[in-house]
Amino acid sequence: MPWRHTMDLVRRSQYGLPATSPAAYIASTNGVKVHYLGSAYTSRRHDLCDDYVRAIRASHLANTTENYVDIAYNAAVCEHGTVFEGRGPHHRSGANGTAALNTRDYSVVALVAKAGGGLDTPTDAQLHGLRDAIEWLRAEGEAGNYIGGHRDGYATTCPGAPLYDWVKRGAPRPSSTPAQSTPVVDLSRLISAATVDPPKSGTPVSYAGVRTVEAALRAEGLLSATYVDGHFGTSTITAYRAWQQRCGYRGADADGIPGKSSLTRLGTAHGFTVID
Repeated sequence: MPWRHTMDLVRRSQYGLPATSPAAYIASTNGVKVHYLGSAYTSRRHDLCDDYVRAIRASHLANTTENYVDIAYNAAVCEHGTVFEGRGPHHRSGANGTAALNTRDYSVVALVAKAGGGLDTPTDAQLHGLRDAIEWLRAEGEAGNYIGGHRDGYATTCPGAPLYDWVKRGAPRPSSTPAQSTPVVDLSRLISAATVDPPKSGTPVSYAGVRTVEAALRAEGLLSATYVDGHFGTSTITAYRAWQQRCGYRGADADGIPGKSSLTRLGTAHGFTVID
């Protein structure tokens, strides 16, 4: 059945991955296994989390020993509670250790480190996000009710003591209500996207924050929903020029390339924060 929960889910195409994973199709799984990174990891701003997930995928694709066809996980969850689609529903995992285990269960990784490696304990927002990912894979991927850790059935310390304790307790939601993270848009990265994206064909995503801005332009009635795709192409430039003109700018100051003042006004109106 279609997934309708208000989880913070970022689809593959929204943060620069091919829209569909090439991993093998599976109709259903016994359940979901939870992982950690197993390496050092430091806390970071939310707008940098998509970069990290892309880096995981790049490292997996470069791993000639494992010969991954994609990021190994079906989903990744950052400290802010956002769920990044990895292989996604109905795709065989590559992270559980063996072919049989990868077919039996989906895999979800929390962006946390091994003990002593930086951010090594999941936040409440992250636990909510992990639970969201599990329920999403049940709803859209026919995952069964089983929830385990990577170490279940495979010789590893993953997902570490804090996460494994949570898994063994049934992966409950924390008692605290998950905070709604405010999207952050990096102005310098947005300008780079507006400069680089237009000549490209298709809908490449050079910076995931583009979609946040496009959604705001759509809400202003300046951009068609068709172009809210993460690609800062000519239609988005035209829409942003119209926004600059609405803000009172003219001539070279209304060229469709975001500036700090106009972008801050757009963010204030539509719930995102601007950083340089």
